[in-house]
Parts: sequence; C-alpha cells; structure tokens
Amino acid sequence: MRKIEFLCKAAVFILSLSIWVDGFLVSAHLTIGDQPLSKISLHRTTISLSDSASIKASPSVIGIQGQNSDLVAVKFENSQPSSDDWIAVFSPAKFNGTVCDAVNSREGPPLICTAPIKYKFANFSDPNYGNTGKGSVQFQLINQRADFSFALFGGGLSNPKLLAVSNSISFVNPKAPVYPRLAQGKSWDEMTVTWTSGYNIDEAVPFVRWGTKDRITTNSPAGTLSFSRGDMCGAPARTIGWRDPGFIHTAFLKDLWPNTIYTYTVGHLLGNGSYVWGKEYSFKSSPYPGQESLQQVIIFGDMGKGERDGSNEYKNYQPGSLNTTDQLIKDLKNIDIVFHIGDICYANGYISQWDQFTAQVEPIASSVPYMIGSGNHERDWPGTGSFYDGLDSGGECGVLAETMFYTPAVNRAKFWYSTDYGLFHFCIADSEHDWREGTEQYRFIEQCLASADRQKQPWLIFAAHRVLGYSSDYYYGLEGSFEEPMGRESLQKLWQRYKVDIAFYGHVHNYKRSCPIYQNQCVNSEKSHYSGTVNGTIHVVAGGGGAHLSAYSSVNTSWSLYKDYDFGFVKLTALTGLLFCLNTRRAEMDKCMILSQSPEITEMC
Repeated sequence: MRKIEFLCKAAVFILSLSIWVDGFLVSAHLTIGDQPLSKISLHRTTISLSDSASIKASPSVIGIQGQNSDLVAVKFENSQPSSDDWIAVFSPAKFNGTVCDAVNSREGPPLICTAPIKYKFANFSDPNYGNTGKGSVQFQLINQRADFSFALFGGGLSNPKLLAVSNSISFVNPKAPVYPRLAQGKSWDEMTVTWTSGYNIDEAVPFVRWGTKDRITTNSPAGTLSFSRGDMCGAPARTIGWRDPGFIHTAFLKDLWPNTIYTYTVGHLLGNGSYVWGKEYSFKSSPYPGQESLQQVIIFGDMGKGERDGSNEYKNYQPGSLNTTDQLIKDLKNIDIVFHIGDICYANGYISQWDQFTAQVEPIASSVPYMIGSGNHERDWPGTGSFYDGLDSGGECGVLAETMFYTPAVNRAKFWYSTDYGLFHFCIADSEHDWREGTEQYRFIEQCLASADRQKQPWLIFAAHRVLGYSSDYYYGLEGSFEEPMGRESLQKLWQRYKVDIAFYGHVHNYKRSCPIYQNQCVNSEKSHYSGTVNGTIHVVAGGGGAHLSAYSSVNTSWSLYKDYDFGFVKLTALTGLLFCLNTRRAEMDKCMILSQSPEITEMC
C-alpha cells in the first residue's frame, strides 16, 4: 500500500468528550458526600429487639432462573415509628456480636461489627410510615457468595437501635461463578478472563471454555487468588468494612486471531465430576499492532458505583456513575476497549462494594477489555509504600484493585503497564507510586514510550490517575502550578522526546483539554484540527466518570482550550476510510481531530 493511502486510512483519530443526558439534564451542582456506609455509627448500636417490631423478606430463595441479580421485597412494622428508622441489608445473614473480635483486651467486642451492604430509610416508599408504623421496600441484590438478612433500626444512622431482624434468604447457588472481567494480556493476541466465585481450588477446578462460535473446543485453566482480613492495612477494611472476598480466578486465552469474535463460558469442575457453569459471553480479539481497522477506545476516571434500587448509601456520592455505565452499555457495539484510570468504585475499605461494582460493569467488562489504573482511593495508606500517606483507600492499600482486576503489569502491586491496541500504544502510569526521574517507574515510562513503533502505531497515549500534566482544577490553581505537585517536572522531556500525542488523567472530576503544550507554552495555535508536526502533547482531564464534580480555578490559563463541568467520558476513534464522528444520543462533544502527518493529508482524507 502506498504511504499516503495508509496515512489517510490509519493516521487519523478523533478525540471526543461525550456528555450525556439520558432523557433529563443532570445537575452539575451536587453535594459532596462521604463514603455512605461510613456514616453509620455501628459502634454505638444498642439492641432493642421486641415483639412490637418485625421485619420479613421474600422470597426466601432468589435467582431461581439462573440470574445473578434479583429483587427482594421487605415488609416491616414498628409500633413506635420514626422518620429516621432505616432498613439495612447484611450478608452473611448472621451479623451480631457473636462473630466479632474484641478490639482490645480492655473492651469487649462491639454488638455489631459488620457494616451492611446497603440501606434505605423506612419511609423510602411510603411517606406515611411515620403515622402507620407499616411499610415495605424493595432491594436489588446480587449474588455475593453468602445468604442475606434484613434489619430494622431506629435512632437514625448516628445512634442505631436494632429493633428487628428478618429471616434469611439466599441465591440458589451462592458460590456460582459471576461477573467476568476481560483485560488485555501481555501480548496483543492474548485475552484474560477474571471472575469471582465461592469455590476454592480444593473444591473445584476453575477454567474457561472458549473458541470461535462454531468451534468452542478449548479449555484454559485459571489461576486463583484471594486475600484475608490480615492483608488489609487498616480500618475500615480490616474492621467493620471487612467481608470475605471469595475467590478470584483468571484464565489466559492465547494465540487469538486478530479482530475475531470468540465465545467463552467460565466454569468449575467439582470433585464429583459435575460442572458449574456461568453464562455464555463473547468478545472481539484485538487487532494486531498496526492493523488498519476502525478502533474505538473509551477513557475516563473516577466513576464509582450507584444503586439501581434507590438505596440511600450512594445518594449524592457518585451521582453520575450509573449514567456513565448505562451510556457505555447502550453504545457497546461501538466500543473496542475501556480504560478506567483510577478511583474505580470508591469502596474506601468497605469490601462488599467491589462485588457491587463488578456486577454494575459486568455488561461492559464481559464484552470488551476493561483496563484499570490505580488511584488514591485504591492505593493510598500510610506506611505501605504508596507515594502519598493519605487514608483514601480505607485500608485496602491496593490489594482489592490488584486482585479483582487483571492488568498486564510485571508486578501487580506496581500498577504501571503498557498495552497495544491496533494503531494505539498505551503507557499507563501509577501516580500512587513515585514517578520522578531515577525511580523504577520513571525507567518504565521511558522504556514504554521509546518502544512504540510509530510506523505501525502512530498514536502514542500516556495515562495516569493524578494530573501529572496540566489541569484547571481549583485546588491546583491555589497552588499555582496547575498540576499534581512535582507532576510534570520529570516527565515533560519524555513526552516531548517521544512525541506523546495525548496524556490523560482522572482525579479531578471534570473535563479539560489543553492545546499541544510544552513547558507551559502552547506550541500550536490551532484549537481542534491539527496537521503536520504538532510539537507538543495535548493534556486531557477526563475525571468526570461519575463522582461529585470538581470546581475550576478562576484563573484562565492560556493553554486551556476547552472545559466542561459535567459528567462524561472520552472516546478515541482511529478511522479507516472516510472521516466521520461518532456521537452519543443527546450529547455535546468536544471534537479534537488530529492528523499527525503532513498538511496534504487533510485534503487527501
């Protein structure tokens, strides 16, 4: 193929910010909430069980049609109702003080030592509850390897008073394999499948059965990981937030043909010779490096999770999370790979929320590679090797993120890695470990950037959670640097030397795109259509995945071209054939078209 034809077909992509409004305008001015489950003062709980209050859940068995999510109806009565009565969901069903450990030798164990999975206020469905003392609510439950019970509390969240406990309910098979997550392997022709179950390897052998649709004949064994309470670094992950994570399995599907549809099913071979199967899924394998094909990449940070049943614990905490999820699901046929660059689910030490998150993204992550990066809410904890000594991980100190999701990192505790997807070469940094010159990560970043074959992969992308480049964030503006402290000082020369096209960040919960920039100066006067040599890196903050929004600085910097205070995500589209834009329904778009070769290509394409 002649060079100019390749450039027209392959060396074009569009950067678009998708701001969605699913039938209504999402307010950008929302209150900032704490981790919702942390608002419950469990250590103050008193026990006031009596016949004057009751609670009952039905049906007793759920998931009878093989589904991993089901609705449960909860009815309750209280002879002395109050507006701050609330209903909590516990799993396992037994949650009282008999399963608690003493805090120290001078104090007995607390009456309740396990945080609920979710909760609603008793008047959620019926505002007359305060008058009648009777009410009902529905909860959407997911399969989490244990039974469930429901508790009626008085006293609000600050002074919980346990009034009644329900019967227990359970999924048909609580141990069933659930919520598969795809990820790129360490080579372009390898896909990994990670899932969760209640089966340890001494009880059942995990594997994936897969192949093309007409030849599903290959069985790939899976490795199994888990962790214990002692692996957590502090509270609440080690105390009230602890919940047994079950077992996390990962299989490696190798020697894939490029751009080919494969079907797969996760399974377990039990000791008696029978099988337990998950659902059947399919995915399209990666194009080979340099392959000319339409390639569509999603990038965002800081999404978090939401609750479809209206449970109170995530109200105003990640208000845009479900919108992001739903928009990606709707557009899934036009998505090839997803990068979620840190602050994944904001569990902050409440381990049950990781199951909730993997269930939420399952329609996406089971169909396309879901690549994650490390953020402060996954990693940071004092004295654990993180670059920052904050408490943002809630004692998880990276263990959950590196176990629940696979990344092609050399060392999974060090969350930096590279991956190829067709015309793209990605270098994913870990801003929770030191990145400065002379460090192990700095050497990785330089090697990753230098290894890109720009003849095959014209698009070189850098990404990290914290803003190591440029941001118009309010707090960064107060510091005067408009970056994470020490962020770009060591990295700018690498971006410039290896001609990084775009650097992406999360952490700041809004959207911002810069001009092509080097050392605080725009190096190109164009604002959206670039041709020829750009001579700088465009910096994009894409942290509006769902968490509460962040304010901008009042200082208008010369390098900031586009800002949007709303929820959204970025879509990169490498185009073959005619040039066109992909859009989301009822969406605005920041269109940033880049042509990386000679000016003549603009006319040719």
